[in-house]
Parts: sequence; structure tokens; C-alpha cells
Amino acid sequence: RWCGGAVVRAVQVDLATAAGVSPLCRALGDARVDALLANAGQGVGGAFLDQDFAAVQRLIDTNITGTLMLVQQLGRGMRSRGSRRILITGSIAGLTAGSFQAAYAASKAFLDSFAPALRNELKDDGVSVTCLMPGPTETPFYERAGMADSAVGQSKKYDPADVARAGSKAMMAGDEKSLPGLLNKVVGALAPLTPTRVVAELSRRASKPGDAGN
Repeated sequence: RWCGGAVVRAVQVDLATAAGVSPLCRALGDARVDALLANAGQGVGGAFLDQDFAAVQRLIDTNITGTLMLVQQLGRGMRSRGSRRILITGSIAGLTAGSFQAAYAASKAFLDSFAPALRNELKDDGVSVTCLMPGPTETPFYERAGMADSAVGQSKKYDPADVARAGSKAMMAGDEKSLPGLLNKVVGALAPLTPTRVVAELSRRASKPGDAGN
């Protein structure tokens, strides 16, 4: 359909699986991909030992395996043509020891590391890679992750439109990363300098289920 002067085609697939990524890539056919925004992801909150491992496995399949599969399959064609842009959604959570969202934070740490490495590999090929590292954003994420009653789930969050604009602007500028919001930038600067045990305790207070009033 037409949308703002562009033709928009919706394709419904499961990006946690090869059976979903491959049909999406095939649906593009010979279309030129100028920008790839790898944004699919999900979270699982609560104590790791109490989580359903099937849910944890799906988180890994979506956030890591599916994302890398998509980036590799489409990235090869983008590299051959040059002058293209890739935006990978990591998270500020990837810079922390994410107590009570441990698997999610670790999956985002993977992407936060992967994106600049891929950027370096492609620096001579005309393809820029930007990592979007948002903080808490007002989306259904916390309800779906079972974190609605946590302190972070109840807190005021960033407007998703502002986060999307910041990521898009950084991608078009060819920046290495984007941390939308002043507080997010402060956390991004301090997290690597803060002892892990302190970061883990702060995450515990923010993410532990039922701690919204504490």
C-alpha cells in the first residue's frame, strides 16, 4: 500500500526462527536494501532459576540468533552495493549486571558488543552500523516480560517516538551508537566505571517483581 509517498508491504514472520527469517529475505527478492533496522526483541523478567527455560530459549533465539541471521543474510547484499546503513537495537541494560532480567540483559550485552565489531568489519565497505541503546521506554515490553509490578515497570519512561527518532537520526548520520535521553547517557557513562556488585544491586531494586513500592 502507499504510505507517505512510499510503497509499504507488510510481511508477518517469526524472527526467532530460520523458518521466519528466510521467507522475509526471499520476500525482498531483488529489492535494494538501503537500511536495515534490526529491532525485534523480547524480555523475560523474574529470578532466572524460576523462569520457564522455553521462554529463555525463545528470548535468545529472538534477540540474538534471529537478529544475527537477519543481519548476515541481508548484510551480504548491502555490502556488495555499499553506502548502506544498519541499525541494531541493543540496550543500556547490556551495560549492567541485570538482576531479575539476567538473560535479557546478557542478550543485549551481546548485541552491544556485536554492533561495533560489525561496524569495524564493514568500515571499508561503505556500510555503517549503529547501535541504538535505549533505556526504559513506554512500550508493552514490561507487561509482556512480567515486570509490570517492578519499580522500573511502574516508573516514568522515555517516549518511544523520541527513541525512534534518535535512533533514526544516529543511523542516518552514521554514528556508532545512540543513547537517547540525558539520564540514559549518564547511566551509559557510569555503568562501566561502577563495581559489578553495585550495578547488580541497583538492577535488583529496579527489576525485582513486586518491588514497585519499595
